[in-house]
Amino acid sequence: MKFIIGIGGVTNGGKTTLTNRLLRTLPNCCVVHQDDFFKKPDQIEVGEDGFRQWDVISALDMEAMVSTVKGWQENPVKFARSHGVSLSPEAEECSSDQNGIHILIVEGFLIYNYKPLIDIYDRCFYMSLPYEECKTRRSTRTYTVPDPPGLFDGHVWPMYLKHRKQMESQCDRIDYLDGMMAKDDIYSVVFERIQNALLNNS
Repeated sequence: MKFIIGIGGVTNGGKTTLTNRLLRTLPNCCVVHQDDFFKKPDQIEVGEDGFRQWDVISALDMEAMVSTVKGWQENPVKFARSHGVSLSPEAEECSSDQNGIHILIVEGFLIYNYKPLIDIYDRCFYMSLPYEECKTRRSTRTYTVPDPPGLFDGHVWPMYLKHRKQMESQCDRIDYLDGMMAKDDIYSVVFERIQNALLNNS
């Protein structure tokens, strides 16, 4: 059985923390991080707001991301091995089409805003944060390309609001998670919902 989980959400909402914990506890689990598909800085346009447009879908090579997800769908065992994921003995023995559960987590900030990806998810989760908390967390993070002054209010947050509205209009299967909850509680809620979904699908 193949099962794909989407973990989307606002910047610094806790997506990666949750994803990493699920990777350690779910069987035969791989991940595709949307952040790995950012284009090079010199390919990112400067918008009318005066900032490089990092927080839009065109800043990402989404075709390459979809190909990566398809690679997993075609052969999760081969994908896991090539990404250094250790598989259970049962999964090692069976080919990708036979028994055993194989799980893929697709994690990122715009994973529900690209039509070719929307239909692949078996479960969709989305981490939300209020403005002040999000801004505070963002200001404490160090990025490869540092945030210029005013980027959060001038670009990041307006784009988040715009994309969230778009996402809500095109994907109605999302479980919203409060990023202010304790990390353990968020994990417990998500893990339980995934387990229930796996039981219902098996």
